[in-house]
Amino acid sequence: MAVQKSRRTPATRGMRRSHDKLKNPALSVDPTSGETHLRHRVSPDGFYRGVQVIAQPEIDEDED
Repeated sequence: MAVQKSRRTPATRGMRRSHDKLKNPALSVDPTSGETHLRHRVSPDGFYRGVQVIAQPEIDEDED
């Protein structure tokens, strides 16, 4: 079993942990709809890079 030779200093521990922080997600704004969405993903409106790739279903108001 591996046993360390000497104790790690707080500075070395901090240098190792400096890359563990959480990063904010990369957000983008669609040029057509103005919707904010994650990069390289379809916006909730169905637009990707200004082109509608998913058609939204029609809502019938007569159904009650």
